[in-house]
Amino acid sequence: MDTNSTWLSAPSDAYRIWQETEAVGADRRPFSARSRLQHAAMFDRFLRHIHERHASVATFDAAHIESFFNDVERRTTPGTTTRLRYAKLLNRLCRHLVEIGLRTTNPASEVRPFERWPEDEPLPLYLDQPTDERLQAWTNPSAQDDSRILRNRAIVALFLGSGISAAELRQAHRCHVVVDGARPNVFVPKRGARDQRRVTLAHFASPALRQWIDVQPSADDALLFPAPGQGGVVNDVLLGTVVKDALEAIGFVAPDMSPRILRNTFARRQLLSGRSNEDTTAMLGLVSQRTVVRLRATISEAGSS
Repeated sequence: MDTNSTWLSAPSDAYRIWQETEAVGADRRPFSARSRLQHAAMFDRFLRHIHERHASVATFDAAHIESFFNDVERRTTPGTTTRLRYAKLLNRLCRHLVEIGLRTTNPASEVRPFERWPEDEPLPLYLDQPTDERLQAWTNPSAQDDSRILRNRAIVALFLGSGISAAELRQAHRCHVVVDGARPNVFVPKRGARDQRRVTLAHFASPALRQWIDVQPSADDALLFPAPGQGGVVNDVLLGTVVKDALEAIGFVAPDMSPRILRNTFARRQLLSGRSNEDTTAMLGLVSQRTVVRLRATISEAGSS
């Protein structure tokens, strides 16, 4: 099932999956099992509030958040940090919903105490140039590769060479990826607030993708990376494991080793090559330049050190 559809049809399930596979705190580390349980309960409480007002995770606004805060404050002891904890949770949630294209704005940033983006927002993680090049080299197929390794190299190559998101890769079909010709590229259909786009594939990504397509012949409308065994859409857990294993294989370790770090690396590579914030944001399919601006800041900081 499409990730955005799950957020609309089964938001509690989508939230739990996100917490288990991608969400991280200010220190870039995944939340503990206890924190995930607490966050899920908090989210469900907010979800009941907006559902009672006929809103969804895609449509609630700042007024819904304020009314929820008012309700929370009537039910909690004065002086507690409940409102602040909910504010952080909702801000983190809204940033994610904007990132995946389900929303175009972050209403949590419009209400107290988040009238602006929080100072403790995690710094974006990315691979520096030497590490990026090592991972690019890792994607090159070899004669000893079995089908699983070929698939893993192709997945990493597509993430690192196009900057598409995990949700977009899960839904990619054979016909969406062109590896031959003068301009290898990947087509990303419209999803939510994100318009369709076509991203030029980095040169290094073509060999792994071409090899995967050659050894797994199927119809053009078939999924590029079907789930092992039963077919269907591959899940985020497997994609996270593939990326983590690849990063460990080149000796890279970080608090966050999810597909997001490859997307950030792709975007930062575009900025380093001279692309503007606007162009890079469009390549990522984002509606806000927030992610790209933060990545641009890492280049400025590196240049001044």
